Amino acid sequence: MFNTNAWIQRLSVMTSVTTVALTTYLLATASLAQAQSPYPNRPIKMIVPYAAGGFSDQASRVIVESMSKTLGQPVIIDIKAGGGGRIGAEAVTKLSPDGYDLLMTTNGTHTYMAVTEKNLSYDPINDFTPISLVGSYGLLMVVNNALPVNNLQEFLQYARNNPGKLNYASSGMGSGLHFAGEVFKSMGKLEMTHVPYRGSGPGMQDVMAGQCQVIFDGGAKPFIDAGKVRLLGTSSARRDPRYPNTPAIGESALPGYDLTYWLGLFGPKGMPRDVQMKLNAAIRIAVADPQVQTKLAAMGLHLVGSSPEELVREIRSETDKLRAIAASIPGGVQ
Repeated sequence: MFNTNAWIQRLSVMTSVTTVALTTYLLATASLAQAQSPYPNRPIKMIVPYAAGGFSDQASRVIVESMSKTLGQPVIIDIKAGGGGRIGAEAVTKLSPDGYDLLMTTNGTHTYMAVTEKNLSYDPINDFTPISLVGSYGLLMVVNNALPVNNLQEFLQYARNNPGKLNYASSGMGSGLHFAGEVFKSMGKLEMTHVPYRGSGPGMQDVMAGQCQVIFDGGAKPFIDAGKVRLLGTSSARRDPRYPNTPAIGESALPGYDLTYWLGLFGPKGMPRDVQMKLNAAIRIAVADPQVQTKLAAMGLHLVGSSPEELVREIRSETDKLRAIAASIPGGVQ
């Protein structure tokens, strides 16, 4: 005799087993498809190791807008400021090299700290995957408006007449801004006190407030144009094209003074070559974009774009140059 209830119960069990099997199959297929999807298939995080509002933050936001379009995934800025960039740079060395965690930094973390830090917690070359040099720029030397000086010569005279009474801000110990101030002090035979911050943004705020009197900052243009600080000179050998009437520091005030800075993209050590080169291509597309060029030229950034190998060569040659400069400064850069 046909047992209807038993058949229904058996059918229910079969259906449940089939459903579980089908669900398992679909999940496995989806996971496999995701694993086989070309890079990138999810948002990318770009660590900027300097304070929000500073030069690196401002420039990086222009670059990631272009990169997001090229890569088809959002590239999200993650600020990890502190230690002149050291904290954010070190954090990247501990992350996965899968291309979803990047570092947009300056030579402050990769050449200046290699010279000024005796026990740097990372190797600027061997602990990172180089991707591309983005561009180069000079720092703008600005002072608090209350300081009774209008040019570099007047500043040097004032500083010599007031030894130890001027403070200069930087983005942290061992940073490029710190180095700029120490070289300026040494070459000018000045006594100024270094005050390190967690980025150039907070340092600039205190220069405007009068807690410090001087800062060398790549992102100073908005504050100069708003009349909140006074521009005296530029750190690189050539004048800033945005301020053609303002001399470079090395032109007459301190002959031979020449410190040029750069912005570069890195990943953690061990990044696959295809991912490295896809990111390199995204940077090259960004620096060739007329809109990006216009925005970053307004910030004083001369766009470059390079191979990973060229970036490594730049780090090596610049580190050698800075070691020679530091050795010429009595007591070193401290």
